Amino acid sequence: MSSPQSPALPAAMTAPGKASDAEKIAALRRTKFLATGALALCVVVFALAKSLQGRWPWLGFVAAFAEAATIGGIADWYAVVALFKRPLGLPIPHTAIIPSNQHRIADNLGRFIESNFLASEPVRRKLKEVDFAALVADWLSDRHRAEGLSRFVGRLVPKMLQAIEDTGLREFATRRMIERVGKVEVAPLAAELLSAFTEDRRHQRLFDELIKSIGAFLSDEKALAVLREKIREELPSVFNLFRADAYLLKRIVSSAATLLEEVRADPEHPLRGEFDAFVYGFVEKLRHSPEYARRAEQLKRNFLARPELRGLARDVWASMRGFVEQDVASADSKTRKHLTNLFVEIGQNLARDPQIRADMNEGFVVALTSFVENQKSGVSTFVADQVKGWDLGQLTRLMEINIGRDLQYIRFNGMLIGGLAGLALYSVELLLLAN
Repeated sequence: MSSPQSPALPAAMTAPGKASDAEKIAALRRTKFLATGALALCVVVFALAKSLQGRWPWLGFVAAFAEAATIGGIADWYAVVALFKRPLGLPIPHTAIIPSNQHRIADNLGRFIESNFLASEPVRRKLKEVDFAALVADWLSDRHRAEGLSRFVGRLVPKMLQAIEDTGLREFATRRMIERVGKVEVAPLAAELLSAFTEDRRHQRLFDELIKSIGAFLSDEKALAVLREKIREELPSVFNLFRADAYLLKRIVSSAATLLEEVRADPEHPLRGEFDAFVYGFVEKLRHSPEYARRAEQLKRNFLARPELRGLARDVWASMRGFVEQDVASADSKTRKHLTNLFVEIGQNLARDPQIRADMNEGFVVALTSFVENQKSGVSTFVADQVKGWDLGQLTRLMEINIGRDLQYIRFNGMLIGGLAGLALYSVELLLLAN
């Protein structure tokens, strides 16, 4: 009997329409009627053949066939009925097999699915048949889908930024960054950077800019006026009467301009060599001098200890967050456009590169296989719990509707096989008695 609290079967299992169910029920009833009629016919034939056997001995073969067919039909009727209910309502042991063993069947079904359908090797083989990377590539290459994904990501960005602040992740990242920078040895790093800068004498471009700056200074009237005033202050008064300051300034500017022009025109000028020696020497001191290393570390610690650094980090974060939130909220968002182009480009590159697709598919297989392996016991329990919760009356009716007609043919087979067996035994009996 079904419990009123038992849940109904899943909709997927009762999906066929009423017309289809009605056709199956009608076919099942016809088959039951024919099987029962055939059984009744066997009984009638047996009775008639047995009563007339004395007049016509050959009817003994018919009686033997009908008798055994009747026995076989009744036995198979009992077997079919015992699957779903108690024959004639009698409390016979080992009947109503499916309803009586619902929990055991459910547990065994769950274990069967876990062991055979969710085993690692079959799951891995099945997953390898799917080209996940191609599906991802096709999906991302569609600009309409990529735009939808970028809109979705854009809606998440403000929440992500807020979550970062609420969890203190920003402060944690700032501290970790400062700690990591504090562990970096500045002097060797600066030496390597300067070595890359001085390769092929690229630092001479800086020297050229320095020469240009000095030339511009010497051409500035205000600067020359200040310089002339300094010369006037240093000269005795008698020289100023003869305007020696103007003469000296003119000579200094002229000589300096000539020297700068010579340096600018000559790549191998001695001053350039002096600059080379200064730069190379400074790089070597940064690389090897303990004193320079100590000074560099002290400068780094002083810089990292300044409170303005954390304030700068907060200002940069606030500016970045404000820009991103304002941009993703606008109708013509640059961020969304860049994300859309990025997603499309990723899809196109993925479609063109078979090696990346192969690696990506292998990653999917490993991840999903591991997931199934970790969750298959839960799937087994879920399947078992679902089967245990099914309504017994509805389950029995569903099984009868779908396989009951085939089971009724077992009764026909039982009558036929039983009748043939009875006929064979009767023949053997006659042969033995004849001898």
